Amino acid sequence: MPGSAPVSYLGPWPKDVGIIALELYFPSQYVDQTELEEFDGVPAGKYTVGLGQARMGFCSDREDINSLCLTVVQRLMEKNALSYNSIGRLEVGTETIIDKSKSVKTALMQLFENSGNTDVEGIDTTNACYGGTAALFNAVNWVESSSWDGRYALVVAGDIAVYATGSARPTGGAGAVAILIGPNAPLAFERGLRGTHMQHAYDFYKPDMVSEYPVVDGKLSIQCYLSALDRCYSVYRNKIHAQWQREGSDKSFSLEDFGFLVFHSPYCKLVQKSLARLMLNDFLNHPTPNTETGPFTGLEAFRDVQPEDTYFDRDVEKAFMKASTDMFERKTKASLLISNQNGNMYTPSVYGCLASLIAQHTPSQMAGQRIGVFSYGSGFAATLYSLRVTQDHTPGSSLDKLVLSLSDLKTRLDLRKKVSPALFSENMKLREDTHHLANYVPQGSVEDLFPGTWYLTRVDDKHRREYARRPLDDDLPAESELVRSSSATEHIPSPVKKMPRMPAATAGSERAVSN
Repeated sequence: MPGSAPVSYLGPWPKDVGIIALELYFPSQYVDQTELEEFDGVPAGKYTVGLGQARMGFCSDREDINSLCLTVVQRLMEKNALSYNSIGRLEVGTETIIDKSKSVKTALMQLFENSGNTDVEGIDTTNACYGGTAALFNAVNWVESSSWDGRYALVVAGDIAVYATGSARPTGGAGAVAILIGPNAPLAFERGLRGTHMQHAYDFYKPDMVSEYPVVDGKLSIQCYLSALDRCYSVYRNKIHAQWQREGSDKSFSLEDFGFLVFHSPYCKLVQKSLARLMLNDFLNHPTPNTETGPFTGLEAFRDVQPEDTYFDRDVEKAFMKASTDMFERKTKASLLISNQNGNMYTPSVYGCLASLIAQHTPSQMAGQRIGVFSYGSGFAATLYSLRVTQDHTPGSSLDKLVLSLSDLKTRLDLRKKVSPALFSENMKLREDTHHLANYVPQGSVEDLFPGTWYLTRVDDKHRREYARRPLDDDLPAESELVRSSSATEHIPSPVKKMPRMPAATAGSERAVSN
């Protein structure tokens, strides 16, 4: 692996720290948004055109946040033939809370038991959809710090996004991502280039500790998202200008300096509006924009608008969405595959967009590009940062391996099972009724899960959760159950049997921001 480094080499600053490997998991079933429009009795196109959503993945009661994260971590480790001893830090970003004390990270440590590796730093991080990004920054900072011991960091982001019956329900989704962090990475973090904005607001929050459902102020959530985008872009732009000036360049930064742009995606239409929003920022920031030719043609009427007055200005929105159409097609549209087909995954959302982008480009198309990444979490917290893709795209390179590992995303999406809106609604009611129940045995079908998926087998009278893994080969028996123990002295069965290595990937309207 490209990030490997001997423990004896602990230099002052590891080179090109970033993303070495990335794995994505989404549920094996989905509901069609066109059918859901009809079922909900709303006008045709409300979800598909208004939100830009085609399908929405969802979990039965067989899956919870622990099982999602178990699945994606083991899949990444198997696909990349990694030893659990090679991981020195593991941090989880999630807002799907099933225990107010015990972390998802500690549940994942059961995967490490056969290796004997318990020297693994990190814990859970929570702030709506931003938790995964905070965990990612912590991992990068660890590798670049005096605490680093030469091993990889592993970041996990996962959530189950569900809503009460109503207008927000079609903006749900579910999934998890695992990201391997180390030096000599094909996607390196650009040092010093993060624009962050943090502010207090009640745009989306979950005060009911016995319910999975959030409280959402739809209009405020959109305003918070767009205002955070404005602020983060301004800070990022100032920082890169300062870098360039230190290097002797007086060049001005614009969106064209990003090869690609990916965004936290509550729903696809908001992402398209967000790119248009950044073009508005470029237009207002330009000292003498050309409104006769080029991307700013015909926009002179908006020269004196104030950004804070335009969050819901339809004229501004329409004009800049039209002006940014070509840029959207070139830089962002490909990133919306998972968002469009699976919905909002909360913390993994922006990284599902990154995976979608990588999956639909060749290594040569990715090589040398700067990728802008905007992460947002309600409450609210946001950062715009950038990744620089390595120039090396030769066969067998780290970039080539990363692209190949994600090239099966479309195939995996097509292998899912479509479920009727009525059955989807029944599943949501079952989750609502059984959330946090003790002495519960899930009713969902194990056979409907993808091979290699961890699933909940029961919750005992002390709310301890037990899991098993559906084999990669259906001719094999299910793997040993994982028992959630409240005492380190209690016996915990061995969590992982020696499994065959994963096969190589084949080529192939106002709404809540929903944090």
